[in-house]
Formats: sequence, structure tokens, C-alpha cells
Amino acid sequence: MRFPPIFVCLLAPVAVFAADALPARYFRLMEAGTARVEAKLQAAPGADLKALEAETSWRHFPYAILAPAVLYSKQHRDNPRYRHKHMLELAIQIGDMLAGESEKGTFEPRLDSDWDTYMWLDTYRLLERELGMERRQRWQHEIRKNIAMLVEDTRDRLDFAWYNSPYIGTSPNHYALWAANLYLGGRLFGVKEWEDLGRAVLRRFALVEQAPDGYWGEHSRSGPTIGYNHLTLSAVAMYWEFSKDKDVLPALRRATDFHKNCTFLDGTPVDVFNDRNRYWGVSAWAQFAFSNFADGRGYAAFLTSFFDPEKLTVDQLGRLSQDALYYHEGPSEAAPQQRPSYSYRMNVPAGVRKTGPWQVALSGLIDTQAINNRFYLDRQGHLSIFHQKTGLIISGANSKRQPELATFTEELMGRTVHMPLSSRLQMSNAQDRLSLAFNTFFSDLYVMPPTGNELDFRFVINGHGTPAKNPRLTLQLVLVPGEELETGTGVKVTVGRDKIEFSSELGGSIRHHGWTLAVDRTAHLRWPVYPHNPYTDEPETDLRRAVAVVTVPLALKPRPGKYIRPRDQEIEFKLAVQ
Repeated sequence: MRFPPIFVCLLAPVAVFAADALPARYFRLMEAGTARVEAKLQAAPGADLKALEAETSWRHFPYAILAPAVLYSKQHRDNPRYRHKHMLELAIQIGDMLAGESEKGTFEPRLDSDWDTYMWLDTYRLLERELGMERRQRWQHEIRKNIAMLVEDTRDRLDFAWYNSPYIGTSPNHYALWAANLYLGGRLFGVKEWEDLGRAVLRRFALVEQAPDGYWGEHSRSGPTIGYNHLTLSAVAMYWEFSKDKDVLPALRRATDFHKNCTFLDGTPVDVFNDRNRYWGVSAWAQFAFSNFADGRGYAAFLTSFFDPEKLTVDQLGRLSQDALYYHEGPSEAAPQQRPSYSYRMNVPAGVRKTGPWQVALSGLIDTQAINNRFYLDRQGHLSIFHQKTGLIISGANSKRQPELATFTEELMGRTVHMPLSSRLQMSNAQDRLSLAFNTFFSDLYVMPPTGNELDFRFVINGHGTPAKNPRLTLQLVLVPGEELETGTGVKVTVGRDKIEFSSELGGSIRHHGWTLAVDRTAHLRWPVYPHNPYTDEPETDLRRAVAVVTVPLALKPRPGKYIRPRDQEIEFKLAVQ
């Protein structure tokens, strides 16, 4: 099937931030990334994919093919490489290498090779008329071979109850990306079975699987996996680009609302909402989906401003190239992070508020614990605090098999309980209140509006019944290795690999990296604690991933004849940034 030629929209965008105007910045990033790819190939003539992908930042090397292809084929006033023969030659060089790897059987066995197949497929679409018959037939044969491998697994799962991993046995983002390859490949090569199968899956993702808040839950619909949500969105958005299926556009609208609000001031996803990853970089995936809307264009520009042309990974290069290829120009509005303030409350009990330089995220999300799945973290974290000057200070990121990182714990019947039974989130300009119920107490967390450089929050503990053993409150502090930590008693220590254990030494305060946290006099600090890495199923080893835990024991005391004990304890914190 032939596709219409790429055209340039002649309507000039009304950019709020001219320096970060899109798609011009995409082209600048692609040029820089392409130069690095070319240097990589020149430094290792004849290298195969295994050699090229030996470094982590060069994994998914086939992503490199789309950048020169888009630069060559995308006519735009901000693309100086349009129709440059050198771009065409580079894309062909990479494509021929991929064809050779596929013929040897070394392309597909690589992890997530279907992501690479998409890049090659879209490059084929762009350059088909430039390839010559022999090369065109060779590429097409190998691309079709790789897409055909997805048919059976996609068809087997088509009518499953939900497209979540407990049902389909893989992540929803993978299933959506399989479908995207089938849909686009089916259209391009005239294979109706593929096209129909991909359409059925992607329409269901848009019309049935998406939660009202605009995310696709990986484990369940109870809460998001923000980083991987970008991946699923890219597949649904690609379907929209070619089908113009009017039923799908509302799903892109909801996803844009979700992502633009659930992002920290440094462009990274809000950690406390995520059930698979404690951290995720600024995403290059699916920015073109946001560009269907004025506020989405501003959000895409905000995200793109964080990419350094000299430090792009090859997968970032590929996805930014996809963003440039399908970007919709038009008026642009500032991202929420660029406004003086904003608040966002999901239908599920989670929300975020920005006030000046402060950003506070609260999560009362509750989900079934995936005991035998290392990838899905326990939803045990509930508070994250970010400041424009210092970055993330308190992290609510979740973990696995690590109740010591949970916001609350209690010991009952020989086990440690670290996830709440019930929750409620109430947000207002006067204060935000997150309530979390456990077996022997419930907590009300009150976050007050910040005053200048100070933010107050407190936990009010309400006991009921017989107290459990060792109930405690824990906050995860983000410390910077190599910087000094100072306590309220004047003790100073440089943060490094050496263990730090402070109790009475804290003296009611912790000073570090430009912030000071006033803590309860009973607080205890421990560093370093290495969180769970779902990809290795082991604790992290990188000191930059470690956190400090500040623990305050709960003073729950039974009273005769009094089952409910309101305000058993109040634990106050004050955070100040210099």
C-alpha cells in the first residue's frame, strides 16, 4: 500500500518558548545524534550489532536508522538536511547491516527486537522509492519475516479479559507495540490479516483498556506505570496517525492530561505513582502524541528542553526522530511545570500540586501485591517532595521485599505489614490531606501550602484496638554522594559508601544539599539503603540510587474501654530550602 508523501504544515506555530520551539529542536538533536552515530560506525568499521550495542547507551542500535531517514525525507524550513544524499547513504548503510543481521538470525533474538523492527519499518516506508529493486526486496523480506513472528502471540491474547500482565503474560506496552508493527506492516505490505489484527488490539487499548485518568496500567487498572505508559501511548498514537480513527483521539487527549501533570519539574515522571520503576529519565517516547493539542505541544517542548545533543542515547535519538516525523504544528501553551502553580487530582487516590518552586505528590494507590513478580513494586510509598532548586528531596518511590522503605509498617501475627488497607485523598488550596488505614491505626498526612522557602507537613496518627509491634513512620531522603550532611547537634559527615547511623545526634534537624529538614526528636537516620532493582532482581549497587531512611517510632498506647484513640500522636516536619 502506498502512503501519501510527507508534507509540511505551513501554519507557523505560536511558540511560547522560542528557544525550545518544536520541531526545530528535534532537528537539531537529530543532527547531533546522527553525527555521533556516524562517528561510531567510522570508529568500528565492519562491527556487528553485538559489538555496537556493547555499551548501554548504544543498546537498540537499529534506532539510529530513523534519524537520517527523517532528516533526508522530512521537508521543513527548520530541517537543513532535507534531501541531503549523505543522510540517505547513512540510513541505507544501517539498513543493509540490519538485513545482514536478520539473514544470519542474530537480529530477532536480541531483547525487544520488535522495537527495532518498527524503526526499520518506518525507514523503509520513508525511503522505499530510493532503495532500488534489489535492496527494496531484501529489506522487505527481512522486515516481513520479523513482523510475522508476532502474529501468533498477538492473536492468542486478542480476547483475553484484560490486556494487563497477569492475563497476557507480558507487559501491556509490549503487546501494544507488537500490534503497532502488525498494523503498520500490514498497511505497508498489503497483508490484511496483520492490519486487522493490529487495529483490533490498538482500538481496544484506546477504547477499553485505558483508565479514565489516561494511563494503561501494567499490573492492573488500579494505578499507572508512568514510564512504560509512554511506550503504550506511542503505539496507540501511531495507529491514530495512519487511521485517523476518530474514536482514538480522546485516548490521546486523556493521556496528554495524565502525563503533562504527572511530571516533576526536571521532566522526569513523578516517582510515587509508579509501580514498576523508582526512577525514569525524561521520556522521548510518544511526544508526537501530545502534539495533537496546544497544551501537549508546550509539554513536549518542556520535555525536549532537557535533552543534551551531545549525550543522547541511541534509543532517545530514534524516538525523537519519530516525534519529529509525526509532530503536529500549531499554537502552544506552557506546560504545567512552567506555571506559577497547578494541582491535579486523579480519579484514583493520587495527586500532585505545584506551588512556586515546590512540587508535592501524594499517593494513596492500593493494588494487589505481586508476590512472585519481581517487576511490580509494592505500593508502599505515599509522599514525594521536589524543589526547583534542589531537586527531589523526599522520595515516595516504591520497592519490593523492602518494608524498611515503606512509609508505614506494623508487625502483626508474625509478619510485617507495609501496605495500607484503605486510603482517601482530599485536595484543596487550604491543605492537602492523605489518609491511610492500617490494621491498628490510621494516619492523616496534612500538607500545608508552602510559605516562601518553607514547607510544613505533619502526620496525625489515630490508633485503634491493640497496638501492633514496632509500628513506625519512614521517609526516604535523597542524598547526594560527595556532599556534606550536618545534624542539629553540629555533627558533619560526607555522604559516601560508609554507613551512617544517627539517632540522638540528629538533634531535631538534618541539613544537606541546600535544604534543612526539621524532624521529630525520636527520629533515627540510616544510610545507605539500596532499593530493589526489578531488572536484576537484586538491590541496587550504584550509590546514586541509594536513599537514607528517617524512621520515627509510632507511640500507640491502648486505653481501657477506648477502641478508637483519636490523635494518638502527631509527628511534624518542616522543610526549608536555602
